[in-house]
Amino acid sequence: MFLSVVLLLLCIFFIILQLKSRRPKNFPPGPPTLPIVGNLLQLNLHNPLEDFERLRKTYGNVYSLFLGPRPAVIISGLKTMKEAMVTKGADFAGRPQDLFNNDVLENKGVILADYGPRWREHRRFALMTLRNFGLGKKSMEERIHDEIQHTMKTLEQSIGKTMSPQVMFHNAASNIICQVLFGTRYEYDDMFIKEVVRCFTENAKIANGPWAMLYDSLPFIRQLPLPFRKAFENCMTCQDLVLRLVNEHKKTRVPGEPRDFVDCYLEELDKVFTCMKTDSSFAEDKLVLYAMDLHFAGTDTTSNTLLTGFLYLMKYPHIQERCQQEIDEVLGGKNQASFEDKNNMPYMQAVIHEIQRMSNTAPLSVFHSTTKDTELMGYSIPKGTIIIQNLTSVLNEEGQWKYPHEFNPGNFLNHQGEFVKPEAFMPFSAGPRMCLGEGLARMELFLIMVTLLRKFKFIWPEDAGEPDFTPVYGVTLSPQPYRMKVQLRSSQ
Repeated sequence: MFLSVVLLLLCIFFIILQLKSRRPKNFPPGPPTLPIVGNLLQLNLHNPLEDFERLRKTYGNVYSLFLGPRPAVIISGLKTMKEAMVTKGADFAGRPQDLFNNDVLENKGVILADYGPRWREHRRFALMTLRNFGLGKKSMEERIHDEIQHTMKTLEQSIGKTMSPQVMFHNAASNIICQVLFGTRYEYDDMFIKEVVRCFTENAKIANGPWAMLYDSLPFIRQLPLPFRKAFENCMTCQDLVLRLVNEHKKTRVPGEPRDFVDCYLEELDKVFTCMKTDSSFAEDKLVLYAMDLHFAGTDTTSNTLLTGFLYLMKYPHIQERCQQEIDEVLGGKNQASFEDKNNMPYMQAVIHEIQRMSNTAPLSVFHSTTKDTELMGYSIPKGTIIIQNLTSVLNEEGQWKYPHEFNPGNFLNHQGEFVKPEAFMPFSAGPRMCLGEGLARMELFLIMVTLLRKFKFIWPEDAGEPDFTPVYGVTLSPQPYRMKVQLRSSQ
C-alpha cells in the first residue's frame, strides 16, 4: 500500500515536471517557471510595469517570461527596440491572435490584426483616408478648432473656480475622432457618447486587470461565467450603436462624395461588390469593429496626454508662462493658431514632446508577435512568440536624454534653443506597426494646448496639497484624478 502511494506521488511529480514551461535552445533568459501558471505568480497582474523593470535589472534588455504556458519576450532599451521594430520590423510585426482583446473584437479590428495582406490593405486605406480628409490640411484643423470652442465654453464657465478636467478632455478627444469617423459631434450628455465611454472604460479596466491575464494564460477557464464575460457584452453594445450609424450613412450618403471615414469605407465596399473582388478583405462587419478600434485608440491616449500635460504646467508655472510668451509673440493678432505655427514655436514643441515622454500613455504599446523564426541581440526567437515592448525603458533611458528622470523641455532643445527630437522618442512605437493616428494626435495636442494657454491661466489649487504624478495603470496610463483652477489671462 505504502509503495503504491509513493509510486502515485512520483507519477504526479513527473507529470507536473512535464507541464513545466521550458525555454527553447538559445532563448532569452528569465526567472524560473512554475507548471501551468509559468511566471504569473511573480507579477503584479494589476500593474506589471515595476516587475518588468525589476526583471530587466536582473536579466538584461532581452528576457523571457511565461504567461501561463506561453512564452513572451520583454524587450527594453533603444538599441534592442530599433533592432526588433525597425531593422527587423517585418519579423516582429505580428499580433498574438488568441488573446483576450482579439477574442472580444472577434479578430476584425485593424490594430490587433495579424501581419499580412488584410492588415496591410486596411492600414493603407486608413492612412490614405486620413490624408484625404485633411490630416495636416485646413479641413482637419477646422474640425479640431470646432471642438476646442466647446472646451473653451466649459472653461469659461469655471473661471475663478476649481474644476475636474478629466471628462472635459476625454469628451473633446472623443468628439474629434467622432467627426473623423462619423462626420458628427455629440453633446456631452448624448446617450451614444455616454454609453460608448462607459463600455470603453469598463473594458479598459478588464483588459489590463488580472482576469484578462488569466484568460490569456489559462485557456480552459474561457467559457466560465467569470468577470471577463462583461467585456464581450460591452463590445456587443458598442457594435450595435456603431452599426446604427453605419446604416444611417447607407441611407444618406451620396456616392462619390464621402463625408467621413465610414462613407469612404462604404465606397470601398461598393468597388468590391461592383468589381466582384473575391480577394478583398473589406466587409461591413469589419467596418464596425474598425471604427470602434480607431475611436478607442484616438480617445484615451490623447485625453490622458492632455491631462498629464496640464498637471505639469500647473506644477511648473514658469514653464507655462514661457509657453504663453512664445504663443503671444508668434500668433500676434491672428484669430487662431494653425498647425504650421509649430515651426515657429520651438519651446512649445519641446514642452508638448516632453509631456508625451513623461506621460508615457502606452508603456507596453500593443503586444507584438514574431512572424517567423528570427534572432534578436543574439538570441533565437521562434515564430509566434509574444513580444512585449517596454517603452518606459526607452523614454527615460540613461544616456539618451539630458534629463531622463525629470520633467524638462530641455530634453528637446539644443544649445541654440532650437527644437530637436532624439531618436529615443518613440511614444507611438516604431516600424511597420507604428501608431497610424500619430499625425492626428500631434495636431490635436498642439492646437488644443496652444489655444487654451493663449486664453487661460491654469493654477494648482492652494488647498489641494502637492500634485501626485503616480500614474494609474490601464490600457493607457492616466494621471490621478485632480482639480484645476482656471483664470482668464490678463492679456485677454
